[in-house]
Amino acid sequence: MEKILIFDTTLRDGEQALQKSLSVREKLLIAQQLARLNVDIIEAGFPVSSPGDFLSVETIAQEVKGPVICGLARAVPKDIKACVDSLKKAERSRIHIFLATSNIHIDKKLKKDRDTIIEMAVNAVKYGRQFSDDIEFSCEDTGRTSPDLLYSIVEKVIDAGATTVNLPDTVGYTIPSEFGHIIKNVFNNVPNIDKATISVHCHNDLGLAAANSLTAIQMGARQVECTVNGLGERAGNASLEEIVMALKVRNKIFDLTTNINTQEIAPTSRLVSSLCNVSIPYNKAIVGKNAFAHSSGVHQDGVLKDKSTYEIMTPETIGIKENNLNLTSRSGRHVLKYRLNALGYADNSYDIEKIYQRFINLADKKGQVYDDDIELLMAEGAKENNDRFKLVYLNASSGSGIVPTATLKIKDSNNNKVIQEAATGSGPVDACYSAINRVAGISAKLTEYNISANPGGKMAIGAVNIITEHQGKKIHGTGFSTDIVEASALAYLNAINKIDRMMKVNKIKPILNQQP
Repeated sequence: MEKILIFDTTLRDGEQALQKSLSVREKLLIAQQLARLNVDIIEAGFPVSSPGDFLSVETIAQEVKGPVICGLARAVPKDIKACVDSLKKAERSRIHIFLATSNIHIDKKLKKDRDTIIEMAVNAVKYGRQFSDDIEFSCEDTGRTSPDLLYSIVEKVIDAGATTVNLPDTVGYTIPSEFGHIIKNVFNNVPNIDKATISVHCHNDLGLAAANSLTAIQMGARQVECTVNGLGERAGNASLEEIVMALKVRNKIFDLTTNINTQEIAPTSRLVSSLCNVSIPYNKAIVGKNAFAHSSGVHQDGVLKDKSTYEIMTPETIGIKENNLNLTSRSGRHVLKYRLNALGYADNSYDIEKIYQRFINLADKKGQVYDDDIELLMAEGAKENNDRFKLVYLNASSGSGIVPTATLKIKDSNNNKVIQEAATGSGPVDACYSAINRVAGISAKLTEYNISANPGGKMAIGAVNIITEHQGKKIHGTGFSTDIVEASALAYLNAINKIDRMMKVNKIKPILNQQP
């Protein structure tokens, strides 16, 4: 099948949307992951914009192998030369030159006439060709560019040596039928169009970036410029994961493929989110937390019978281990029975109707039910106030030049003794958790940690909600205090007590020495 080239501009257009610039090391980490994702081109930055960006492009060009490494330049010699100098050590490189072509940009921003714009574009491409045979030219704001001017510039920059011509919907103005018409007309009205790859770069101001890009592909574009998680100026760019998975899932319609290793999509998304400090919305297509989550009883029942009923792609395809069947008051008996079986309960060991009613009552109160809650439902007479371990005393210290330390006393109701323990950690909370592990002889892996506070100024009560894992089960812990370290300790102790009850019910051995 014919391939669509994936041009990733997370490190250039994506970074422009961040409140703080990425460091050279952070950019390199992302570029290395993009190489594992197997994108075709990495736009590493805008070298002339700052010494830091120049160094980032230079470092990526030297260190990252596989993809073409690209630098952005305005249609002026200084910018192009900066690209050339920063890309010298690249295995393969590209110079990406852009110039505004819409009436509003020419008149209001550049304040030049049309003939001058055409001359600037041609001269820039010719200058770039002195250094590289891989030149991309972008007609900035194609979506609002006069058709006659667009056809003329595209033809002339191809004649001048441009090997890729990019047609961006820079401000996300067009709708799919309109943008598709623009691309189709370029193919029909530029006589030398076959001598260059046509690319598109769509923004998401109207939420149409992916749709416009896919329509352009159907009209003949063979390169798509996009970003991980849709990062980019204003409302963002076309999302790489959405473009790639649309082509994969609807392959019979497009009959096109990409070089992307889709199992690296989720790891790449998480890395970019973490380093850029931009959280992924839960409902984000493909990579959002809810993308493979099912809460409706009807949906859960269908997925348990056949995943394809409600999943048009598998989570494994993008590098996620499995889907997530949320246990809520909307869940049905089928998913509860499925989870009970997964926890080791045989069908004949419980009455599904009785346990389901207790489950629904609990779900109405809690919102979401976790594995430890199910274990409590199954353990007759188990009550929250029967906790084995109770916090009696806590003192935690940390600061600049001080090793974070926690000293605590915990009462063990099994022998009615108060046990004192101390531990160090990477922070006061980590130290507390290590000390609790020593007292309890139980440890759990911390997978989620969330803090919230009610309004109240200095005396606001902090709530810490954590999710831990123990022997494949998810355990929810909560803690409340005006001291956030104490609230954190209480939340972890809450989870440890639940694990202790689960072990008694199931007669399992604790996991020791597991990092919290």
